[in-house]
Amino acid sequence: MPARLEALAALGGMDRDALHSQLAAAVHAIVHVSRGPDGRRVSEIALLRRDGAGRCGAVPVWRACDGIADTSEFQRLVAAGSLA
Repeated sequence: MPARLEALAALGGMDRDALHSQLAAAVHAIVHVSRGPDGRRVSEIALLRRDGAGRCGAVPVWRACDGIADTSEFQRLVAAGSLA
């Protein structure tokens, strides 16, 4: 997802560092919805985290195929009250 946003930002004249700064401030979670013959379903939930270089990356915390992907990040999400 961050790579797609980098491409859009570049078209608008925004550099990579500025985009990742804006992205980190505005987006906290990504919900991946898949389409299938029976309709749309949530297939993954990920949190955006910055690396040492300040770049954002998605850290999966839950996947429909195997449940909780990253226990520590999932617990932080629940503790913050983001899941009810």
